[in-house]
Order: sequence, then C-alpha cells, then structure tokens
Amino acid sequence: MALFDLPLPELRAYRSASSEPEDFDTFWTKTLEEARSHDLDARFERVPTGLSTVDVHDVTFAGFGGHPVKGWLVLPAGADEPLPLVVEFLGYGGGRGLPHTHLLWASAGFAHFVMDTRGQGSGWSAGSTPDPVGSAPSYPGFLTRGIEDPHEYYYRRVFTDAVRAIEAARSHPLTDASRTAAVGASQGGGITLAAAGLVPDLAAVAPDVPFLCDFPRATTLTDREPYREVGHYLKTHRGRSEQAARTLAYFDGVHFAARGRAPALFSVAMEDQTCPPSTVFAAFNAYAHEDKQIEVYDFNDHEGGGPFQEAARLRWLPQRLTT
Repeated sequence: MALFDLPLPELRAYRSASSEPEDFDTFWTKTLEEARSHDLDARFERVPTGLSTVDVHDVTFAGFGGHPVKGWLVLPAGADEPLPLVVEFLGYGGGRGLPHTHLLWASAGFAHFVMDTRGQGSGWSAGSTPDPVGSAPSYPGFLTRGIEDPHEYYYRRVFTDAVRAIEAARSHPLTDASRTAAVGASQGGGITLAAAGLVPDLAAVAPDVPFLCDFPRATTLTDREPYREVGHYLKTHRGRSEQAARTLAYFDGVHFAARGRAPALFSVAMEDQTCPPSTVFAAFNAYAHEDKQIEVYDFNDHEGGGPFQEAARLRWLPQRLTT
C-alpha cells in the first residue's frame, strides 16, 4: 500500500476533531476512586522458567471492579535493590503469553511488568485474564463492547486495569516507583497514552503506532480492523452514531495525550492502514509535555519500526529512568 494519508508536513500540523466531554476528568476520577475502593491485593509468586538470566514472578492484582488481573514481573537474575520499572501493555487480541518472550527490558537492567489484557489473549498470544463483565450486543472483537454507555464500555475496564497494574508493579520491593515508564505498541500504545493521562508521576512513556486515537477520523478513514468494528456495529444499529461517538470520546488517546506529564517517544508508520498516521499525529500533536519525539517510518505498515523502534527505545528510555 502506497502512502494514503496526509503528507508529512500536514501531519505535523494536524489536529483531531474529537470533542472532549465536559466531564472527562470527573468521569475518570470517579472511575479510579471506585477501583481503589478494592484492596489492590498484589501477589507475586516466583515461578520456575528454565531461564538463568532473569527471575520471573506470576502476578495477580485487583483491577477494575476488584476483578483479578494477571501479569508477569521479569527481573534481572539476583537483583537485590530497586530497579527502574518498565510497565508494558499489549497489542489487540494478545495476552501475556509465556515469560521467555519478555526478555528485552530485564536484559537491559530494568524491572519489567507485563499486564495481561482482560478478555483477550486468543489471537496472537495466549492470555490468562477473563473479563467477567458482559455487554449488550456487540460486533465480534472488543471495540463495540458496551459502546452504548461510557460507564459500561470495555476500555473503561482496561484503562483502569492499566492504572492498577502500575500501582501493583510499584508495590514490589525491587521496583523504583520514582523511575517508572509505560510502553506499548498498537493497542498497547493506546493504553500507554491512557496511563500517561491518568498517572501523573510517570517518568516516561513510549507509545508505538498507537491504537485508540482520534476516533472520528480513524473510524471513517480505514477499512481495516479493529476500527472497522465500529462501522460494522453502526451499519446494523442505525441511528446510534452520535451515542457511539459520545462514548468513544471518553477513551480517545488524544484527550489523554493532552494530559501527559512525562517525556514521550512516539512512533508512526506512514503506510499504516490499521492505525493511520494522522490518528497517531493527532495524539502526538496534542501531547502536553514539551519533551516529546516521534520516529517516522516512511514505508512501513502497522509493524512500524519493529526492532529498529526497540533499539530507539533502548537508547532513549535509560536517559529518563537512570540516575
């Protein structure tokens, strides 16, 4: 696929038409207050993996509604003092998988917490966390689950889980809460932006080719899943476009980006039809912190920078997390 979105100079100036709800901050403050009424109950169980360079803990903590959410905590073997912490969120359809697939950040000397995404983990990587909350009829996938009401929307639970995951990871004695970063690609990048807007004291964030940004443009520009799920839903449920747009506005990465208080390293791929470049730039251009950068991959689709972006993060992140 050749370039299909705006030219790069226009992307650098592009602003989303997404309308922020007047009660956006109140909505999220109340949501997190409700979640924190449940004991975090973070439990870390050391598990054998056959790996000699890392120590791995199977983690369970209370997320949205007090529901148990799983994760991995991967530490450099023999760590005996608090380490800078990288909390990672996963792409659409995937789960936490197996520990040996998460070696990068521990190999670089960081504590690495991987959050399982509730209800996912049956696509490209296995998950361990169910979503016990149902919804009204929704198109297969996750983007329309509970779309009738922001209080019932699927990503209200996921974004709350993300905040609680950071709190759980920070509760471990071998993590340094003052040196915490959030990272993720695609859906993980969108969750990272939510964390950037909801957790005020992160040291850094790195959203790669982020999903869940600029819904008004994304849902009308690309025919590719997952954004197309919204179109499929509205094709059947005629007349609900306004309500769907209202719900999605509470979860738009553009509005979380406007509250970002940590240095940020974004990435974008110019041929990305899954998360179109303009939707990524909408979040980047709205991002509030002045220390922000974006890596542009001219001829890549949704794979983005892949290992090249991992290398970029390995160069960039230690400058924000080490003392």
